[in-house]
Amino acid sequence: MRISQRAERIEPFYVMEVAKAASQKAREVAHTDRPVVFLNIGEPDFTAPPLVQAAAQAAIDAGQTQYTPALGLEPLLQAISDWYGTRFGVQVPAKRIVITAGASAALQLACLALIDRGDEILMPDPSYPCNRHFVSAAEGVAKLIPTTADERFQLSADKVAAAWGPHTRGVLLASPSNPTGTSIDPAELRRIHEVVQARGGITLIDEIYLGLSHDEQFGHSALALGEDIVSINSFSKYFNMTGWRLGWLVVPEALVPVLERLAQNLFICASTVAQQAALACFEPASLAEYERRRTEFKARRDYFIPALNALGLTVPVAPDGAFYAWADCTSACQKLGLKDSWDFAFAALEHAHVAITPGRDFGTDQTARFVRFSTANSMTELQTAIARLKAWLHP
Repeated sequence: MRISQRAERIEPFYVMEVAKAASQKAREVAHTDRPVVFLNIGEPDFTAPPLVQAAAQAAIDAGQTQYTPALGLEPLLQAISDWYGTRFGVQVPAKRIVITAGASAALQLACLALIDRGDEILMPDPSYPCNRHFVSAAEGVAKLIPTTADERFQLSADKVAAAWGPHTRGVLLASPSNPTGTSIDPAELRRIHEVVQARGGITLIDEIYLGLSHDEQFGHSALALGEDIVSINSFSKYFNMTGWRLGWLVVPEALVPVLERLAQNLFICASTVAQQAALACFEPASLAEYERRRTEFKARRDYFIPALNALGLTVPVAPDGAFYAWADCTSACQKLGLKDSWDFAFAALEHAHVAITPGRDFGTDQTARFVRFSTANSMTELQTAIARLKAWLHP
């Protein structure tokens, strides 16, 4: 069977290869006193709060399970609009919001609507691998630009201007970022957007971790920069609804009918039950619970980052959001005689029974030096992981 060139261009998602090895190891040691601690997948250990679960069940019981409009339920669009105003102080009319089947569908729709064959999209190295694959699937070219710790592993306006070429269509950024948990300074983001605007390009920004910002300096939506920003968001991370597969886009009003046409044909609509449930995310009790959980995520970060640094797994830029630690394992590899972070990740799984993600997925510049830890696990699990890594690295 002949496979399309489009499919062949998509690289393996290596984190899932590690996940398979971790699952196998977990089965082997399940009945021992050292079960695997999973710090490899970026998924909150929290689930949807009670009101959200009850809303889903009520929708099923009431038979509210038929198709919705492709753009989403109007009350949900309005709830998201109101949340932007109260949480971020940004006025985002409901008519500019499109509900999608997760942030993945949002990115796919945005790329299909805005990218033609050969269009080049500038992205930071490191960055989340699936983002560049959405560009590739739309027959565009994701151009990774190396970044440094001094730049918070984010693009700068100067680098965007220097990299802009005749085929460049725009930028795809993430703030806070996966894998680093770092955000773009708002002033620098404005300068980047001005560079893009001056060249007639598009600024796409992944803001799925914005609700999990821990630093007032960075916790601002790019939508404050103007109505020509395309923002991707999700109910997965801050709202703890990963498997519900629900997200949204905020786009210029002129782009809405284009996305509606694409969504009608590709998805019909996002899950009706998930949309009905998501309405309860914005109830005061739910929002209070989400903020309590955000405080817990911050406490985990504040414990885990210094503990990693003390082990010699240096985190060069403290994450200001999300739930990741991007740690340099170079010294540990040298001490253990390991080649790079890929080998280190498998060695950590074998010797410490701690599952982590090697940097291979996230770019090509210096990613062989880094591993990503997810701190979206309980404090007890994080403490266990640190104790095991310490016993392994510093016996």
